[in-house]
Amino acid sequence: MTLILGFLYVFQMFGGCFCHNVTRLNIVMVMSDAFDGRLTFDPGSKVVHLPYINYLRELGSTFLNAYSNSPICCPSRAAMWSGQFVHLTQAWNNYKCLDANASTWMDWLEKSGYLTKMLGKLDYTSGQHSLSNRIEAWTRDVPFLLRQEGRPVTQLVGNASTVRTDSLGPTAGGSTFRSSPYWLKKVRSDFVSVPTWLPMAAMHPVDYYSTFTKNCSGDFTEEEVRRIRAFYYAMCAEADAMLGRVISALRDTQLLQSTVVIFTADHGELAMEHRQFYKMSMFEGSAHVPLLIMGPGLVSGQQVKQLVSLVDVYPTVLDIAGISGAGNLSGHSLCPLLSKHGSFPRRQRPDWVLSEYHGCNVNASSYMLRSGRWKYIAYADGLTVPPQLFDLTQDKEELDDVAIKYPGVRVQLDTLLRSIVDYPAVSKSVHVYNKKQFGAWQQSAGSNYSRVMANLRWHVDWQKDASGNERLIDRWLNDSL
Repeated sequence: MTLILGFLYVFQMFGGCFCHNVTRLNIVMVMSDAFDGRLTFDPGSKVVHLPYINYLRELGSTFLNAYSNSPICCPSRAAMWSGQFVHLTQAWNNYKCLDANASTWMDWLEKSGYLTKMLGKLDYTSGQHSLSNRIEAWTRDVPFLLRQEGRPVTQLVGNASTVRTDSLGPTAGGSTFRSSPYWLKKVRSDFVSVPTWLPMAAMHPVDYYSTFTKNCSGDFTEEEVRRIRAFYYAMCAEADAMLGRVISALRDTQLLQSTVVIFTADHGELAMEHRQFYKMSMFEGSAHVPLLIMGPGLVSGQQVKQLVSLVDVYPTVLDIAGISGAGNLSGHSLCPLLSKHGSFPRRQRPDWVLSEYHGCNVNASSYMLRSGRWKYIAYADGLTVPPQLFDLTQDKEELDDVAIKYPGVRVQLDTLLRSIVDYPAVSKSVHVYNKKQFGAWQQSAGSNYSRVMANLRWHVDWQKDASGNERLIDRWLNDSL
């Protein structure tokens, strides 16, 4: 597993009206991969030394309840770039995301005279998605249980002076947590917790499926879990240092005082919470992202409790740049929550956020609605898979599903969710898409089909009953759409 940062530089080419009647501000956005948003505020920030995130906290605003609109790389980035929910962009997995000609907020900035530059991980049209990834996503409705990932492990590299950890490669997956002694020293070992797990038999069926396919259903010692989590926090410390290089460069070139800096991530990392690693989950470790914004004319040292999500980045950036005219957005500008002088009108914004997931390692489309103290998660058509409900004020670890205990709340939130998205219809669309895509690939594979299927990442489990697994796929394909 490697945390990768994308750098988005937007510099003004000519003067113009900003909201505070000064020259247009420059905008720099840094987007990390797999950064747990809870690390950016107390008490999470105590576990690892993150000096540059703390710098943004002190001089800017920290959003305490910021969420990914889809807890996986490409669909999340597609939502951020387009300002639209995933069911609108139809970014169903890491392979299918935004259309190549989709309009992004960067396009609006260029049209308005900004000089723009993008560096790093920019996979919002299609990602570096392996054939295994694609087939695992397409066949998630097939009733077999196959391990799709490597067992999570740690790998110590370098020494106490190694400040740059080599990447495992773009398609290496997330099962290896790699760091060096240099970064591990930034982690407070006494603050690294071992999360509580529900017994496998007590898990929600979708969580059970995810745990098994992520190869986490076996035995783990407390030391293994603690070590995985420590390595993950060390990787976050390295990402923080990369953020620091950007901030230092802005300071050294006297641009910091005229620049808005935004730090966020596409999703978080479970790091063995809920007996899982990786993302692809609506639990806080996976869906909760960092969001910190600092700049001239913006409030300093503020912690914002308002529920927000990545689709809010689009209208926020355009507001900062003084650009109007973009319509049909799912998000709402954050500037009214940031402005020091009240320069932005206080527009009403919803008191909920939406996240959805349709890819691999989860065997049903998932929809998370966070509203107030509640997190409601609906699946598939809303009937065949039971929903979940968590009270985050009483149950921060999300171990006590109270969907049965509070039927009135469950119905109220489900009604609200259906008013936002017709999720049974969306789930059906994804189901149809998966069948068509797999069928087309199967036909293209021809006589190589059986050999390829038997040698994907799930090969150990697949080959125990290869013919039986193929029959399950045939039955799934022949079922009516």
